[in-house]
Amino acid sequence: MSEKLTVKRKILSFLEKIGIQKEEYYKKIGVAPSNFKGVGLQSMPGGEIIVKTLTLYPQLSADWLLRDKGDMLIQNFETNKENERKISEKNKNSSEKIPVSNSKAIPLIPFSAMAGALTGEKSVLEYECERYVVPAFSGADFLMPVKGNSMMPTYISGDIVACQRVPMSGLFFQWNKPYVLDTAQGAIIKRIKPGSDKQHVLIVSDNKEYDPFELPYEDIYAVALVIGIIRLE
Repeated sequence: MSEKLTVKRKILSFLEKIGIQKEEYYKKIGVAPSNFKGVGLQSMPGGEIIVKTLTLYPQLSADWLLRDKGDMLIQNFETNKENERKISEKNKNSSEKIPVSNSKAIPLIPFSAMAGALTGEKSVLEYECERYVVPAFSGADFLMPVKGNSMMPTYISGDIVACQRVPMSGLFFQWNKPYVLDTAQGAIIKRIKPGSDKQHVLIVSDNKEYDPFELPYEDIYAVALVIGIIRLE
């Protein structure tokens, strides 16, 4: 029985197949070669590295890379040179904000700007963040990094989740699904369950060390459903 390839080994196999030098890849992604050698080769790359890789090489199948499903390459999918240029420029100057016109690209929102992302604020979605093309998350409105450990083991700090905004008019929750909420105390990622009455919902963490609590509907300012994840396994 053949040994199961780690995600990093899969990336190296992909680079070899399409004729890309490893050193060129490391430079564009912004990682040290040691991350893909020896013990480092066995570890799972961070969520942002995976997003950058899938953006640089959109012909690489996310299902194959992360879930061992299907083929390595997406058929009839051309490399997006504009995305490659953006990430290369980002690595040269990490503070530079690059406007993007690609309508298929999904913004990666920093946690500090989450309120603007949830409400669809134009300045946040268009100018204050990077955008990435991730075919597996085509229905997402934005990507965001996970912070903290309240949703462990489902979501680990450093993972990236794909989110789809939910209209506030006639707000309807799918019980026990994970959501990103903008609340009076800031943005949170939690599961939502029925509250004790129609004016409240129950906020539940996957980490059992965090007690559930009720939140009034009136304290929820914006909502997004978590529809996908690039996670550390």
